[in-house]
Amino acid sequence: MKSITKKYRPTKRYFLPEPSRWPLIGSLGLFFSLIGAINIIHGNWYGHYFFMGGAFLLAYMMFGWFSTVIDESMQGLHSQQMDRTYRWGMMWFIVSEVAFFAAFFGALFYARAFIVPLLGGKNETHTLLWPQFQALWPLIKNPNPTLFPGPKEVIPTWGIPALNTLLLLTSAGFITWAHWGLKKNRRRQLNIGILITMILGIVFLACQAYEYTEAYTVFNLTLRSGIYGSTFFMLTGFHAAHVTLGLIMLSVILYRCLKGHFQPEHHFGFEAVSWYWHFVDVVWLFLFIFVYWF
Repeated sequence: MKSITKKYRPTKRYFLPEPSRWPLIGSLGLFFSLIGAINIIHGNWYGHYFFMGGAFLLAYMMFGWFSTVIDESMQGLHSQQMDRTYRWGMMWFIVSEVAFFAAFFGALFYARAFIVPLLGGKNETHTLLWPQFQALWPLIKNPNPTLFPGPKEVIPTWGIPALNTLLLLTSAGFITWAHWGLKKNRRRQLNIGILITMILGIVFLACQAYEYTEAYTVFNLTLRSGIYGSTFFMLTGFHAAHVTLGLIMLSVILYRCLKGHFQPEHHFGFEAVSWYWHFVDVVWLFLFIFVYWF
């Protein structure tokens, strides 16, 4: 395929953008989304309206802000110093995401390594309150099964979870293959690699949705089924949300690649999305090992 890459020369001076309204709109979107989520949890009817309004503002902000940045890049306004700024920004964003998941993994490890053995050990709490409780993980029988009925069983490790692991690891290989194609200016390889990565991500989400349906209808594994159910759905649910966000990013990058926006020596927009996708893959490996396997 003949390259249609648009040529431009980045500026040598540091580009200072005009004052923007997008940070304010993004902050309002986050504020209304948070208020809506809190009220949804408390069962208030207006929570969904606040949440959807905040989500709309966030989507509007991202579309507008990213479009502005893309236009600046295509005009050659981004210098090498600006490129370093974006790289540091993306790296710190991923660090914040690592901290986000670390908090939930920490809750899982704390409950599994400390709380469950404590409740099942030889102490007053176990003897007086829950003498029948056994400290086994995954937690099928909760200390108070009347108040929090545990799941009938847990998701088999070597079923859908193993398949999803294979899907994400394969997608990581294809996004890397696409990156090689971009560096060598092989546009066909680039586009096919991104498209296959997206297809694998969509199949992953479809398998996750089927797993959730089976968990709720067959295994009685829900958010209300004790500490195992709550940590399971918080970790896997937020990961699925990140996969969805990654697919949105990939769709934008694929459109830009088809328009010929990237050059072999200047393509941080693509690199940022590939970094994010690899981060999603690594998080899933930890999920597969510590949530499904051990």
